[in-house]
Amino acid sequence: MITIILEPLQHRGTMQIAIRFERNGSIASIVRKLPGARWSQTNRCWYLPLSKENYTNLFYALRPYCQLQTTAMQQYFGKVEKLPAATITTAIMQPTTTTSRILPKSAYALPASRRKEVLPAGSATLNSGNIYPVNAEVLITMRQQLELKAYSPSTISTYLKEMNVFLQTIKEHKANEFTTQRIKDYLQYCYTALELSENTLHSRINALKFYYEQVLKRERFFWEIPRPKKQLILPKVLGEDELRRLFNAISYKKHKAILFTAYSAGLRVSEVINLQLKHIDRSRMQLFIEKSKGKKDRYVGLSPVLLDILEKYYEEVQPKPVVYLFEGQQRGTRYNVRSAQKVFQIAKEKAGIHKEVGFHSLRHSFATHLLEKGIDIRYIKDILGHFNIHTTERYLHVKKEQLVNIVSPLDDLWEKENIDW
Repeated sequence: MITIILEPLQHRGTMQIAIRFERNGSIASIVRKLPGARWSQTNRCWYLPLSKENYTNLFYALRPYCQLQTTAMQQYFGKVEKLPAATITTAIMQPTTTTSRILPKSAYALPASRRKEVLPAGSATLNSGNIYPVNAEVLITMRQQLELKAYSPSTISTYLKEMNVFLQTIKEHKANEFTTQRIKDYLQYCYTALELSENTLHSRINALKFYYEQVLKRERFFWEIPRPKKQLILPKVLGEDELRRLFNAISYKKHKAILFTAYSAGLRVSEVINLQLKHIDRSRMQLFIEKSKGKKDRYVGLSPVLLDILEKYYEEVQPKPVVYLFEGQQRGTRYNVRSAQKVFQIAKEKAGIHKEVGFHSLRHSFATHLLEKGIDIRYIKDILGHFNIHTTERYLHVKKEQLVNIVSPLDDLWEKENIDW
């Protein structure tokens, strides 16, 4: 388990709480969301203004996920203090019959305006302080199992967040004693009383399934629990004129290159920022996408137009990237996902595009434009790195070598539209 050191730090003339730990995306994500948390490039650590309130909040936010070393902080305050107990909200779980329902039936009939009155405090946020001692080890053991199975940082974060909400809801009831029926009751409560979306319910079911089947090694009983049917949401796509306006809306070469790279090969934002200089194969005109979603490697075609753009970008950018194609403020570190998404949003606003689209729409647009140009969907499936498309296409086979010969829609757009570089 990762160890985090909390210690006093004098920074810019004021006292701060230094938060020091080895590089860990999940922990960094938790710390980043704390009010007032900032990164110190000089001290190479995160920090918060030093106060007992911040110290207490920080302690409870991190305690379920790591080992904390707080000796220096306790010495600073003059004595070893016991942190104040977290506030426990009024229990809403009331076993009413032999089935031990999560909520009394009357709670499901409450109007929407009053439903918040029965919700557990902190159910919308990650607040581990509301977990009862009987379930104190759940998140710790669950995180360990997730990391041992090498789940991605984003999946680990999602599962722990959903499990955290579940533990806060069940109060003093032991999670490891829940039956299939009680879990069904809980999920019914989530859908009926909390009005959670289908996607959120799927995430919560996945988290519970992992805990009971992978951590507790229960017999696989989740097949008995029905899953809500997801909405069929069509991808939001930008037209060629909108793309031209989007690309022309920004002048900074690095930002333009990020957007061009995403559209030229239909890459996810994580795939763009994880591209390294060594992943660019000029001789074979390929980009190597390493350990993408589902831990899959793949090759995609390198557009001649994109290669020219990237070469000019590299000539002009200072300081020169040394590892990643697009690096952050510190050399050798990758560009931030949120920063890339912000680049897209700024360009979208400047271009006067009013569609509700995000960075991922560049990937959707790439796939749609290839389909419109007559490219077989089987090729597009492999270019995008999808696991499958439709069950009827499972018997179709495509040779991987042909993928690199597909012309990127960026090349056609470049010839047809007046795009600045």
